[in-house]
Amino acid sequence: MTPFIRESGTVLPLNRVNVDTDQIIPKQYLKSIRRSGFGDNLFDGWRYLDEGEFGMTLNERRINHEFVLNDPRYQAPRILLAKENFGCGSSREHAVWALMEFGFRCVIAPSFADIFLSNCFKNGLLPIVLNEEIILELFELATRKQAMDLTVDLPGQTVELPDRRQIHFDMDPIRKETLLKGLDEIELTMAHRASIEAFEAVHRRAQPWLFDKETCS
Repeated sequence: MTPFIRESGTVLPLNRVNVDTDQIIPKQYLKSIRRSGFGDNLFDGWRYLDEGEFGMTLNERRINHEFVLNDPRYQAPRILLAKENFGCGSSREHAVWALMEFGFRCVIAPSFADIFLSNCFKNGLLPIVLNEEIILELFELATRKQAMDLTVDLPGQTVELPDRRQIHFDMDPIRKETLLKGLDEIELTMAHRASIEAFEAVHRRAQPWLFDKETCS
């Protein structure tokens, strides 16, 4: 997993509430358990005017030029600005994979669905919760004639605006550590491998019958 330290980039303002995981990556594209191949179909139902199918190439599709992701101002965005309850709906991890493959490293919203939030941390996508008042200000700035860039600093837990103002965000210390070090939950557990093996050795000596194959058979 790629560590997240500091990220600067263009903000994409997605002004929709209750964006669910089927809208992030529709069900017809969930044909693979690999973490790649989903970026082209991110927000598929909004990006295109026709209904896509698995295996279709982009040049076969009719572009919806009214959708914000197709706006020339927002080329190669790195930060997604969203509204409340982002990532609701089914628990598909593919939604996070699609966002990351498209190029997003951070999502800022007033609230997230719980399972989506957990999936973000499992895959290295930084979800930031800010209050509604700040979110509205960011939308106003991001929808002007020129796109807005932000800088997100995870060690300092700040979002830096173009005028150099810094907005603090809260972050669970353990989740922060996993993102900074690029560790998933298994890798975080294996960082304590020596302690785990020491415990298992003591446990085996104290209760050897639990490890006897004949006794357990």
